[in-house]
Formats: sequence, structure tokens, C-alpha cells
Amino acid sequence: MRTPIGGYFELELSCGEHYHNAALRLNSARSCIEYILRARNYHKVYIPYYTCEIVVQPFRLLHIDYEFYTIDNQLEPAILPELCDDEAFLYTNYFGLKQQCVERLAQHYGSRLIVDNAQAFFAPALPGVDTFYSPRKFFGVPDGGYLYCDAPHIGELPQAVSYDRMSHLLKRIDLGAEDGYQDFQNNDNALAFQGIKVMSKLTEALLSGVDYETARKRRKENYHKLEEALESKNQLQLDMDSKCTPMVYPFLSNDASLKQKLIGNKIFVATYWPNVLEWCKPDNWEYLLAQQACFLPVDQRYGEEDMAEIIETIKRV
Repeated sequence: MRTPIGGYFELELSCGEHYHNAALRLNSARSCIEYILRARNYHKVYIPYYTCEIVVQPFRLLHIDYEFYTIDNQLEPAILPELCDDEAFLYTNYFGLKQQCVERLAQHYGSRLIVDNAQAFFAPALPGVDTFYSPRKFFGVPDGGYLYCDAPHIGELPQAVSYDRMSHLLKRIDLGAEDGYQDFQNNDNALAFQGIKVMSKLTEALLSGVDYETARKRRKENYHKLEEALESKNQLQLDMDSKCTPMVYPFLSNDASLKQKLIGNKIFVATYWPNVLEWCKPDNWEYLLAQQACFLPVDQRYGEEDMAEIIETIKRV
């Protein structure tokens, strides 16, 4: 049907290019995983203990075996299992900082590597390697996922509708982050049960209006400011090369209560991921990361004064 002419105004959104313009546009990163599993017909996939519980949902839905593996203090696989023909290896590009590891794994596993770039929006997809992204980890959108996968399409998909999962984004503008947090959790939980769909028109429009280069530049600048001030106190020593654009600044200290102190000072830091505390033992490295590491905001909303406040708060508390 032809788009109506006249009537009331819609949201004023600028229209440009998607950053991942050549990717399949789906409704979530979870849907991207399910798409890969359906298209490739794997019988078993190795996945890290240190991952979101959403990652395992498609495996359970499709009755596909998965086996956990551990990572080391550089967030890289502790072992590299030999794969059978119907198996794959999934690796997370943690916090957008592990592109070099992704490239090494691609050399080792080739097309049987699956790259989870949910935390690495700006990382390039490697040719022939199934790779997926979650734009809502980096930008104010209700849902969406990008997928690079050269397998045959799995069939016609319905289109998602997103307007009813916008409340947390709108409340944050009008009322503040705390007033919208419950809506954020509700909308996040609802997304897990949507099934594979094409990206909604609303999310398409929002993502086509993002100033990606400014976002990338600001994230790098903020990361370097925190690193310069906190690196000597950080037990998690990770290098960010020039090809990487970070999601957060991972900071691990001896203070087990620092995360709650920061939240008490209205510096909201996420836990990646609460389910890891159930999957792992207290003496596991992954358990320590989930329980104690602080993932400090460096995104494009913030600048030099905000980074200074984070640094001063950590030194003060």
C-alpha cells in the first residue's frame, strides 16, 4: 500500500546509512544465533562459560548440543578443541577489545567459527565467518540484530514491530534512567520470546540516523582517559589496538564492593552476566569477572568531565 500523504507528524528522524549495511537485519542477536543454527545444521557448538544466558536459548529450542569452555585472564579460550565436521566454535569478542583473537581463531577454525560481536558493534565481520551484532548494546534502540551469514536463507520471515518496547527509552528522556529501568527489564525479557523476525521499521529508522563516526571516536577517547588514570590499579590488563572500538572499560580491583559503591553514586555499571555465577564455581576466573569486575561507561553520551567524575569516584570510595 502507498504511504499516506498528510495527517499527523511522525517522529523527526534523520535518514542515512546503516553501519552494517550489507548484513541481514533481524530483530535481535538471539535471533541471529538461531538463524545460524538452523541454516548450518550443526549438531554441537562449543560456547564460553562467560556469556549471556540468552545465548543458550536457541540451542535448547532446537535441541542442539553445546559444551562450555573456559577463558583465560586475557579473555581468550583456554583450550581449542578439535572439531568434527558437524561442530562449530563460538567466541565472544569481549567488550569490543578482542579482534586480534577473533582473527587468530578464524585462521584456526575457518568457516566453523561463530563470532559473537554483540559487544563489538564496530568490529568488522571476517569473510566466510558467521558473525552477529546487537546494536542496542551501543545505541538507544528497542531491539535489532545484524547477521553476516552466507548460508542459504531459511525462508520468509515476518517483520518485527517495536513501538510497544520503546517505553524505557522514552521514560529515560522524560523521567530519568531509574524511572525507566523496570520497563527496560520488562522489554528486554519480552524480546527473548519473539522468534526470528526481520528488523522492525522503527528500529531500521532509528539505526539509519545514528552518527556512527562520532560515536566511535568518543568511545575511544573516553576509554583512553579511563585507562590512563586507572590502568595501574586494574587487575584486568587488556590491550585495545587501533582497530578496536570498546563497549565499556573493564576494571577489576581488590574492592569486592566497588560495583555497589559506584551504583550508589549513580554510576550505573552492568553485571556480565548474573547467570555465570550459577554456571561456574567461586574459584573460577569467570565467576570473579561476573561478581566483581566493574564495566565503566565510555559511550558516546559522555565526555571528559564524565570520565573525570568516574575516576574521582573510584578514588574516593
